[in-house]
Amino acid sequence: MDTKIGSIDTCKPTNGDVGSPPNGAVATIHNSVPSSAIAVNSCDATLGHHLARRLVQAGVNDVFSVPGDFNLTLLDHLIAEPELNLIGCCNELNAGYAADGYARSRGVGACVVTFTVGGLSVLNAIAGAYSENLPLICIVGGPNSNDYGTNRILHHTIGLPDFSQELRCFQTITCYQAVVNNLEDAHEEIDKAISTALKESKPVYISISCNLAAIPHHTFSRDPVPFSLAPRLSNKMGLEAAVEATLEFLNKSVKPVMVGGPKLRVAKAGDAFVELADASGYALAVMPSAKGLVPEHHPHFIGTYWGAVSTPFCSEIVESADAYIFAGPIFNDYSSVGYSLLLRKEKAIVVHPDRVTVANGPTFGCVLMSDFFRELAKRVKRNETAYENYHRIFVPQGKPLKCKPKEPLRVNAMFQHIQQMISSETAVIAETGDSWFNCQKLKLPKGCGYEFQMQYGSIGWSVGATLGYAQASPEKRVLAFIGDGSFQVTAQDISTMLRNGQKTIIFLINNGGYTIEVEIHDGPYNVIKNWNYTGLVDAIHNGEGKCWTAKVRYEEELVEAIKTATTEKKDSLCFIEVILHKDDTSKELLEWGSRVSAANSRPPNPQ
Repeated sequence: MDTKIGSIDTCKPTNGDVGSPPNGAVATIHNSVPSSAIAVNSCDATLGHHLARRLVQAGVNDVFSVPGDFNLTLLDHLIAEPELNLIGCCNELNAGYAADGYARSRGVGACVVTFTVGGLSVLNAIAGAYSENLPLICIVGGPNSNDYGTNRILHHTIGLPDFSQELRCFQTITCYQAVVNNLEDAHEEIDKAISTALKESKPVYISISCNLAAIPHHTFSRDPVPFSLAPRLSNKMGLEAAVEATLEFLNKSVKPVMVGGPKLRVAKAGDAFVELADASGYALAVMPSAKGLVPEHHPHFIGTYWGAVSTPFCSEIVESADAYIFAGPIFNDYSSVGYSLLLRKEKAIVVHPDRVTVANGPTFGCVLMSDFFRELAKRVKRNETAYENYHRIFVPQGKPLKCKPKEPLRVNAMFQHIQQMISSETAVIAETGDSWFNCQKLKLPKGCGYEFQMQYGSIGWSVGATLGYAQASPEKRVLAFIGDGSFQVTAQDISTMLRNGQKTIIFLINNGGYTIEVEIHDGPYNVIKNWNYTGLVDAIHNGEGKCWTAKVRYEEELVEAIKTATTEKKDSLCFIEVILHKDDTSKELLEWGSRVSAANSRPPNPQ
């Protein structure tokens, strides 16, 4: 049955899955207008009105923007849409990061910037969303339609009459680009761009000439008909062949395991993956980049598989297995700990969103991940051997030593208290750095959100992403863990959080520099100028909105700050600066850093 994308509820992802509508559907537009379609006032029959309605239909209720002279008229029309909230950000990079965070929660995000100076500023955020398979609609206010094809030089450009520089930059980091500089095909181009973002679960680029948004046109004389997104289907013969080959391999194995990867999200296969785990009895692990996509309360969950820095006893079980199912993995240098995983291709069943490879042998295409797991769950032979082995060798982790009164706070003691804060009513955002490793060790209760950007790893991402995620999920309290170096990149949009009444708790980890880079390769460039971070946030607050800050150096101060943030200041944005020793890191970062360093410093191969 076709899936209608016409309201927030139909587009909202379930179980934390973000991306296109179910099964990555293909968008088509109805040729005829149903009787229920609403004719619009002639003054509203504009490109701007149409775009605003399309965004709402897709599931966007908040658009992150930075005004510029090429997009101002378009912004007027977005503001006029009652179901759309325009959120002004301090810079384009953060607007893009906010749309990224919004898409992780809501299923799709959008930002609006101005031509070239805005477009090139937002590029880094769009590239990150592309790497994480997030449907993000990047809208740019473009030059006046009359200026195309002339020899004129415009402001906000590099001084050449060629206006395609911005477009060329976006071509490699978006799955579709629409340059709308006439009204005749504007309807088609906008609809194709938005539907492609939903279908491919990737960002798209839409440039709209600054003089077109407010002009009435007959193609916009009725409210847009909701997209009819036809679901993709597996090739039945291919699906059957893939399942049979997999069962033949699994039924000969003694201790198979399952490992969830980050492409579970784009494949919308989280539920199907759990169905297979329930039916098979296999030990269940998750790759670090997929944390939050696999339920950690599952009875056979054994932790994060991350090679040498895995959850205790997890890598031993995974790497000693004689068969492992990897669901949507990405094996890059970071997730493989400098290419040091002890895995063998001939033992692996690798399941991608639309294909399956069995034991480094046959590959079966046109097989959707969710269909494959559900069919496999019906026929797999139950085997709990790997989980039983895990249960035998498992030893509960000890607790870190309690800090003495006025003893400098340690990071391991800090995260013992963080663990007690998280619940189904919270979400965790972890910035690139040691927060990756410390947050990875948190045990997520059912319903707790979790997001970080492992593939792209752009420092500063979390400030904007926290803004966007909190705006998309006001029912959750976001806990953001941000290093001081990362915060200095994107700090300004604390202001936007305050303007929008968000109640996030930000833990600013002040350890004097780029700690993750220190452990890869140290040098004076990893030391940064210390800021008075709480003073900065107080200055941004400036008495407007609800904001509370605290600076903590000792465990007892942290306990008191958490108590205040979660009780009397529960309706405020809370900013807690945690001062730690520059060498106080997780043991996992020490191990990971040395292995990544070794991978980075490999000499050239002999010629």
